[in-house]
Amino acid sequence: MNTDKQEKLGFEAIEPEFNACFFPHEQVERLWSGGRWCEGPAWFPAHRLLVWSDIPNNRMLSFDERNNVTGIYRAPSNHANGNTVDSQGRLISCEHLGRRVIRQEHDGHLTVIADRWQGKRLNSPNDVVVATDGAIWFTDPDYGILSDYEGDKADSEIGCCQVYRVDPISGQVDCVADDFVKPNGLAFSRDGKKLYIADTGASHDPDGPKHIRIFDVIDGGKRLGKSRIFAECTVGLFDGFRVDRNDRLWISAGDGIHVYNHNGALIGKLRLPETVANLQFGGIKGNILYICATRSLYCCRLAICG
Repeated sequence: MNTDKQEKLGFEAIEPEFNACFFPHEQVERLWSGGRWCEGPAWFPAHRLLVWSDIPNNRMLSFDERNNVTGIYRAPSNHANGNTVDSQGRLISCEHLGRRVIRQEHDGHLTVIADRWQGKRLNSPNDVVVATDGAIWFTDPDYGILSDYEGDKADSEIGCCQVYRVDPISGQVDCVADDFVKPNGLAFSRDGKKLYIADTGASHDPDGPKHIRIFDVIDGGKRLGKSRIFAECTVGLFDGFRVDRNDRLWISAGDGIHVYNHNGALIGKLRLPETVANLQFGGIKGNILYICATRSLYCCRLAICG
């Protein structure tokens, strides 16, 4: 490890390999502020548009990269949280209030992807990704039903917090992981053979988990195999995260973004003045990192691509 930590304009290189991820003259820019808990950024390449959620304010916002204009994308949003864009350019969102996962079709109408498992209402879907086969994977902790702040306070019908897969052909919702306390952010490795999932159980239990686990994706992409702990969070909790083209994980944390290589080594940090909830690579070349941090939207141009 490099014992003389190098800090440059918000970048802290813990290992030398992190220096190749950023330009010395670049810095983090705040693009917008005025939210309460910004989350779930999703990038539309065709429109050069970033969409994200402001959960407590029950709205979704958009940032147009072409003119630097921020506006309302959807309000009310059913306290939407995590978002992603599928291979057909459609927005997929997790709703706390609706307790469901929805898809916005090209004509604007909303399709319900999942709202129940075995006949019982979901808790409050949190984050979502789409696999290469079109299957939709999402986490379902109970944050949205614990209080009226990010949804409606309610009892869990399922009685636990799980991870699910929605079959792209039949639409069947299957539980793929049932041993989480509060499953949160998730992302596939570049080859789709691994799935990373955060557990933020420590948010309500000091002795609860605050780590990311890595799973083998098996059975033709339909199930999860063995898992191990990939990384433990050292500041706050891990939340949303993304994987870059070199299989590095860029992970939200209490003091900014923690960057790990594929071997699970912390190689650097991108420090911010607000707690980071989630992030997304965007821009024409995929080298702009958009960051949702508490009340604000930030960005930084990197030397690598997502």
